[in-house]
Amino acid sequence: MDTEQFKALLLQQQKSLMDVLESGKSAAGIVKLDQTSVGRLSRMDAMQSQAMLQEASKRRQQSLRDISKALARIDSGDYGFCEECGEQIAKKRLQINPASRYCIECSSNLETA
Repeated sequence: MDTEQFKALLLQQQKSLMDVLESGKSAAGIVKLDQTSVGRLSRMDAMQSQAMLQEASKRRQQSLRDISKALARIDSGDYGFCEECGEQIAKKRLQINPASRYCIECSSNLETA
C-alpha cells in the first residue's frame, strides 16, 4: 500500500466513525428518573447502557483525533515513521491500524513503561 491508499483508508474510517458518533448522540442522553414510567431496575440498566455508550463515544472521539493526526503526518511527509525512534513502521502494522504512531517495539516499550 502506498501513502494515498492509507489516506483513503483513514478518510473512510473517519467518515464511518463520524457517522456512528452522530447516530449515537440521542442514545447517550439523560436517563429519566420518573419511577412511574420506568422501574428502578430498568432505569439502572438504562443508566449502565448510557455509561457504556458514553465510554464508547470517548474511544471513537480519540480514534478520530488519531486519524486526524495521521492525516496531518501524511500531508507533512512524516507518515509511516515511528514518533519515538524515527524508524519506519511496518506496512502490515499500518494496514491493521493506519493511524499507528509507533513501531511495534516502541509501542511495546511505551505500554510497559
